[in-house]
Amino acid sequence: MSTNSELYEAISKSGYYPEVVAAGLSDALAGEDVVAHVLHHEPTFDRDEVRRHMTVLALTDSRLVLVHTDEHPADEILTKPYTSTTSEAVPVSSVKSVVVTRMVATASRASAAKAPEEVVMTIGWGAVSRLDLEPARCGDPDCEGDHGYTGNIAGDDFTLRLSATADGEAAVERLLAFARSLSARTAHGAGAGLR
Repeated sequence: MSTNSELYEAISKSGYYPEVVAAGLSDALAGEDVVAHVLHHEPTFDRDEVRRHMTVLALTDSRLVLVHTDEHPADEILTKPYTSTTSEAVPVSSVKSVVVTRMVATASRASAAKAPEEVVMTIGWGAVSRLDLEPARCGDPDCEGDHGYTGNIAGDDFTLRLSATADGEAAVERLLAFARSLSARTAHGAGAGLR
């Protein structure tokens, strides 16, 4: 179980505009208690400059809160470098899928219980969908007919990838714990009193 104070302490320790990130999170939480959280601080490369990005995921009994903070260079409108913070609050009842992919170095019985080196979590609630199309084919290898296209629509609202090497084993375990907590709430519905 996570708490609001643990999350705000983690934001402060990150050193990445803690007041700005905390203010965006506080507004989005609207007084709700945090039951699980994940914080991911990563650099991005923009031509010859390194910029940083922070993602905070907070789960309450009723909502999934996502907060993204980015650094930006000065531009025509804002003449000094600035940050932008975007928050989104999604009702847990709207979450349609929680997909977790675990990567373990060696696939054997001995490594099955081993902590994964990398975890990718994708959460879908229907706001963004990805359409993958490819030419349709028939079973005849000599056929030159046009069979149209075939494809898949996949929910792809949010994806977070953490690795033990880059982010630490504790961060990977926290992401897994977050995914378990979110999955439990989507299975039982919001407000089910799960902790």
